[in-house]
Amino acid sequence: MKKEKSYIKVYEQVKGSIISGAYPYGTKIPSKRNCAVTHGVSIITVEHAYELLIQEGYIEPKERSGYIVSFRESDGFAATTSHEAEVVPFAHTAEADYSYPETQFPYSVIARAMRKIISDYDDTILMRSPEGGSPELRNELARYLERNRGFRVDPEQIIIGAGSEYLYGLIVELLGSNKIYGVESPSYKKIEQVYKSRGVLIEHLPLGHDGISSDAIKNSNADILHVTPYRSYPTGVTASASKRREYLAWAESGERYIIEDDFESEVTSLRKPEETLFATSHGEKVIYVNTFSRTISPALRVGYMVLPKNLLKLYESKLGFYSCTVPLFEQLLIARLISTGDFERHINRLRREKRNQEK
Repeated sequence: MKKEKSYIKVYEQVKGSIISGAYPYGTKIPSKRNCAVTHGVSIITVEHAYELLIQEGYIEPKERSGYIVSFRESDGFAATTSHEAEVVPFAHTAEADYSYPETQFPYSVIARAMRKIISDYDDTILMRSPEGGSPELRNELARYLERNRGFRVDPEQIIIGAGSEYLYGLIVELLGSNKIYGVESPSYKKIEQVYKSRGVLIEHLPLGHDGISSDAIKNSNADILHVTPYRSYPTGVTASASKRREYLAWAESGERYIIEDDFESEVTSLRKPEETLFATSHGEKVIYVNTFSRTISPALRVGYMVLPKNLLKLYESKLGFYSCTVPLFEQLLIARLISTGDFERHINRLRREKRNQEK
């Protein structure tokens, strides 16, 4: 197990104190110097930790006042957002299918991995994949998610499919098309297109500056909430820490589920990715969806979803017979890129480049 970096430890401890109420909303947290002394680390380490807390909405800097707690559990339905987010389109349009050439995996690394897979597995790569996905990829993903996304799952909770749109359709079959699906407004148009093609009733929930407006959530008739907490397309809105817990409070108040669309969150300028709803909820009310289109290549139509354990039996009874839609060769390729560390080195390089661009 990779040793946890010092600034992550400080970040987790201060975040825990904020969530527990030890540092209430509106109060000051210790200065960087005092925090460094308390934790026996450098001021630079504390600065990195506080930077993460600011980015995730737990604290905010105040001139001549230090750092003030901006997170509160009660934000939920009590706080309302009256204005909608300004739409600031990304550099590429939705029609481009999120194709970002500058982030694609180095071809030489992929080619080397392909040759190794062909050599090691021989004609096995021509075989049919197991229904939920190859054990190799599911096992590597489970380890990767624990290391990098903060949650531990069993490999059988991970379902491999040909991209996020295919997985959205599976989720409708799993949870039912007779439910109302709430989607961010505006949102990536294919989300709504997939749901409409399945005959699903959609409710549009307007985005504010930090996520779906509290009024919209409180008054919603939705049974399922589809959200992109990190950089929702096309607005670029990232849900604050308080808003994420508002989403979870909504789900926990009834027979409801959240679909967490985690597209692009790994490619962030932060020194760690945004915390996930799945991890915060302990995997009980959230279906986590992600793909490799952004991190490896849009040509690889490979995505995965992580189901809560309480949905596994239902999935097996309703959808367990479905064949996996991703060729075994592509699954083995991605599993190797993860197991060798090439995938995480690529992610870390993209984060460094993004930080340098923002300087």
